[in-house]
Amino acid sequence: MSEHVYKNIEITGSSTLSSDDAVVNAIARAAKTIHHMDWFEIVGMRGQIDQGRIAHWQVTVKIGFRLED
Repeated sequence: MSEHVYKNIEITGSSTLSSDDAVVNAIARAAKTIHHMDWFEIVGMRGQIDQGRIAHWQVTVKIGFRLED
């Protein structure tokens, strides 16, 4: 079994649909430039309220990815 070294980044995804969609958007965008992503952790969530309804979600995720050998 080889040993790996990981780097962590923190990014915030947004969505008008749901908190899950905000997470999916964040990970999909990160995947365009970051390789070997292995895990994520939700570290914060907030939203905008408009006329008593949720109008916008923002979810901050920490993403861990393996550094290349």
